[in-house]
Amino acid sequence: MTTTAVRRTAGLLPPAGHARGLALAQLANAIGDGAFLVTSALFFTRVVGLSAGQVGLGLTIAWALGFLTGVPLGHLADRRGPRGTAILLAVLTATAVGAFLFVRSFPLFVLAAIVYATAQTGLAAARQALLAGLVDAAERTTVRAYLQSTVNAGLAIGAGLGGLALTVDTTTAYLVVFAIDGLSFLVAAMALHRLPAVPAATTRVAGPRLAVLRDKPYAVLTLLNSIMLLYMPLLSLVMPLWIVTRTDAPGWTMAALLVLNTMAVTLFQVKFARRVTSLQSAAKSVRTAGVAMLLACAVFAVSAAGLSTESAVLVLGLGAALLVVGEMLLASGSWEISFGLAPADKQGQYQGFFGSGPAIARMLGPVLLTTVVLGWGPIGWLVVGALFLGTSWLTGPAVRWAARSSLPTKEYAH
Repeated sequence: MTTTAVRRTAGLLPPAGHARGLALAQLANAIGDGAFLVTSALFFTRVVGLSAGQVGLGLTIAWALGFLTGVPLGHLADRRGPRGTAILLAVLTATAVGAFLFVRSFPLFVLAAIVYATAQTGLAAARQALLAGLVDAAERTTVRAYLQSTVNAGLAIGAGLGGLALTVDTTTAYLVVFAIDGLSFLVAAMALHRLPAVPAATTRVAGPRLAVLRDKPYAVLTLLNSIMLLYMPLLSLVMPLWIVTRTDAPGWTMAALLVLNTMAVTLFQVKFARRVTSLQSAAKSVRTAGVAMLLACAVFAVSAAGLSTESAVLVLGLGAALLVVGEMLLASGSWEISFGLAPADKQGQYQGFFGSGPAIARMLGPVLLTTVVLGWGPIGWLVVGALFLGTSWLTGPAVRWAARSSLPTKEYAH
C-alpha cells in the first residue's frame, strides 16, 4: 500500500504528495459544485424551461436514487479499484452536466439528474476509498480535514462564478457557468489519473457481497451521524427563514453567516482534526460537538427576543460561530469513525453507506426542522439542540459496540 506522510503545515493544502493530489481533485470538484448550487435553480427554470415544482420533483427523484446507489458503487470501487472508478464517475458527472446544457424537457432533465446524482454519490465513496488506500490510517482524519478545507475554498470560488452569472442574468451566462461546472469534473478526473492506482480487493471472504448492509453497529452509527448532519439544512434552509420572520436582523445577515461558516472551516478544520487520533477521541469529539450545537440552538432562540437590529446580528453571529465549531468537531470525529470501523478491503462500500448521511439529512431535514423551529419558535430551537446533544452522547456507546463487533483484535483507544 502506498502511503504519504502528512506534516504540520500552515497552508490550506496538504504537503506535496498523494494527499496534495487528492486535494487538487477535490478543489476542482468543489468549484463545479459551488457553481451548480448557486445557479441550478434559475438555470433549470429559465434556461431549461421547467417549473419550480418540476425541478424539485426531478431532483428529489435523482438524489433518492443516488442515495440507493452509494453502497453498490462503493463496492464497485473496492472490486475494480477506487482510482479507476473515481475517474469514471468524475467523467460521468461531467457528461451529465454537459447534458443539462441541451435538455429542454422534463423526462430528459430527470434522466440527466439521475446520472448526475448517482455519479456524484458514487464518486464521493470512491474518493474516500482511494484516500484510505493512499494514506496511512493514522493520517486519514488529518488529510480528510485538509480536503474539507479545500472543498470550502472551492465552493467559494464556484459560488463566485455562479454569482457573476446571477448578476448578468442571461441565458449565455448560465450556459457558460454550467460548461465550467462540467469542465471542472474533467479536470478532477485528470488530477485523479495522476495518482497511483490502489489495488482492488481481490480476496474473497465468506459472507454477503454488501457486508455493510448487515453491519448493525455501523448502521446505527450512520443513523446517528445522519441526525447530527441535520445542522446542514438548519443552516441553509431554516436560518434564512428564521432571520426574515422572527428577528429584526437585516437581509444581508444570512450571507454574512455563510461567509463566517465557510471561512472558519477553511482556516480551522485541520486544527480540530489533529486532536482526533483514535476511536475514543473521535467519540469525544462528536460528544463535544453536541454540546456546541445545543449552545448554538439556545443562542439562536434568544435572537427572537425582540432585540435591536445590532444586537440581533451579534447574537446570530455568536450562534453561527458555535454551530461551526460543532460542525468541525463532528466532522473530525465522524471521519475517524467511518474509516476506523470499516474493513480494509471494503472501504468503498462502507464509505458509500456512511456517506449517505448528508442525503438523509437533506431529504428529511427540511420538513422536520421547518415544522419544529419555525412552528414552535424558541422552544423548537431548544428541542433541536437537545436532539443534537442526545444523539452525540449515544455515539460513544455505539462506537464501543462497533469496535467490539468488528475490531476484536484492536483496542478502543490507540
